[in-house]
Amino acid sequence: MKFDIVTIFPRMVAAGLTEGVVSRGIERRLLDIVVHDLRTYTSDRHRSVDDVPYGGGPGMVMKPEPLVRAVDDIRKRRGAPGAIVLLSPQGRRFTQVEALRLGRLGHVVLLCGRYEGMDERVRALVAAEELSVGDFVVSGGELPALMVVDAVSRLVPGVVGDELSVEQDSFSRGLLDYPHYTRPAEFGGLQVPDVLLSGHHAEVLRWRKRTALERTLARRPELLDVAVLDDEERTLLAEIRKEAKP
Repeated sequence: MKFDIVTIFPRMVAAGLTEGVVSRGIERRLLDIVVHDLRTYTSDRHRSVDDVPYGGGPGMVMKPEPLVRAVDDIRKRRGAPGAIVLLSPQGRRFTQVEALRLGRLGHVVLLCGRYEGMDERVRALVAAEELSVGDFVVSGGELPALMVVDAVSRLVPGVVGDELSVEQDSFSRGLLDYPHYTRPAEFGGLQVPDVLLSGHHAEVLRWRKRTALERTLARRPELLDVAVLDDEERTLLAEIRKEAKP
């Protein structure tokens, strides 16, 4: 899986790639990630990447020329990407489904915005799509880009040591994850559920399915409209809903 990340803060992005599963994926050569300093694609002696907005208003706008040059250079040196993504609050919501889609593309370019945003012509000139990591605003696209890289990288076989752990992550099938416990069996006056201590694997699996459904219904009920459920989960969900009725 290849990523090219374009930013005016390359050290900030590089630092986020030095730990955890992404770092291990890079070491194992399962991930090929290159961070590009946008300022190297400027043409003036001040290495300017922004300018005042037409029409007035606060802040500065990222200039189109360096961004387009960066994408052109990536295409020449790294090959044609499957997607070019602008990290933007105006973008489509980034979800687990989007992570799966990007992972199948094999090569993704991530453009990190700053200031008041990018010149609108960038999106059209580089055939980019826009993604948002949530309905909030951060100072730039660097942290969202790292989130996208992490989410997609987890899906690359071999990056996460336990493949089953990835399959059971929240949102992987449209459900929130079930509760997790570890030793000690009692802490702070709270006890681990007896079923998890029973050694009865079928009952443990049923408990996990039920609690995942209960948690999803309570916290994110809209996910159940599109969740992929097996026969047992559909039966359990019907039971939960029946029990919840007054």
